[in-house]
Amino acid sequence: MKHFSLIGSSPVFRQLLNTAQLVAATRATVLISGESGCGKENLARFLHTHSPLASRPFIAVNCANLPENLVESELFGHRRGAFSNALIDRDGLVRAAHNGTLFLDEIGELPLTAQAKLLRFLENGEILPLGYDQPIKANVRVIAATNCDLENMVKTGRFRADLFYRLQVVPMEVPPLRERAGDIALLIAHFVELAAQQHSLQAIAFDMDALKTLRTYSWPGNVRELKNLCERLTILCGNQHGPLGVGNLPLNIREGQRTAAVAASAAAPLDLEQTERDLILRALEQTRGNRTRAAKLLGISRYTLLYRMKKYFSEENSMALGIE
Repeated sequence: MKHFSLIGSSPVFRQLLNTAQLVAATRATVLISGESGCGKENLARFLHTHSPLASRPFIAVNCANLPENLVESELFGHRRGAFSNALIDRDGLVRAAHNGTLFLDEIGELPLTAQAKLLRFLENGEILPLGYDQPIKANVRVIAATNCDLENMVKTGRFRADLFYRLQVVPMEVPPLRERAGDIALLIAHFVELAAQQHSLQAIAFDMDALKTLRTYSWPGNVRELKNLCERLTILCGNQHGPLGVGNLPLNIREGQRTAAVAASAAAPLDLEQTERDLILRALEQTRGNRTRAAKLLGISRYTLLYRMKKYFSEENSMALGIE
């Protein structure tokens, strides 16, 4: 199975892949750094699936999502009665990954108390679940990831220095998409095919001008943003005949600019209604308000276009757009 962050042939990508292939064959602890959305978990999965542990569990944990008062219990387990509401024994995620790989994403969000226990585990392979008197052995490879500056966090006391150095036995950095623009065409081909299969639609294509625009865009949301865009356009433009042009791309990509708020929303899960609203407005703008041509451009009937315009726009805006 291909993982999207490991698709590409650019020099910076080939260097990362060469390193990944060497590291995968070992049980070394790895610290993956990189911007949000660049594919750190996919690199971690590659390291696991190309390792001797491939048939063993791969347990992915987002440290930012662990409830602060339950972090130690979630990771290291507990005995029934160890604290209020501890009604049953719990093995914890470390033991769930026994003989496999534990992926700790956003490791910088781990509280200091849990950092101390994690360090002990990395040092001697032992954990002490809450309510236990004796430590328990666990055979687990740890891969951690962060989009934070852990070295700065060490300086400010928010991250343990000893844990930082213990984690980065092998440091690996996933480059942002803007530094591997030569891979964008390959990634697009993969994502549109994936989206077409997922939604039982026809795979879309882009003309040369659109591809050039996509290659020169800065992609603040990285590979995740590109994946979401391909899925969005597959859903909304999959019935269009011929390749998509620059006019089918979101305005922020055409202009090559975006605000921080737009960047955050682009990397988030799809907002289909907002996307559809934007595409309708652009189609009307492109056809100078001709609803029949706009509907054809969007690959929908004129009646469907009118229905959706009335659904998304207020009466005042509808009058301005020419809806009777």
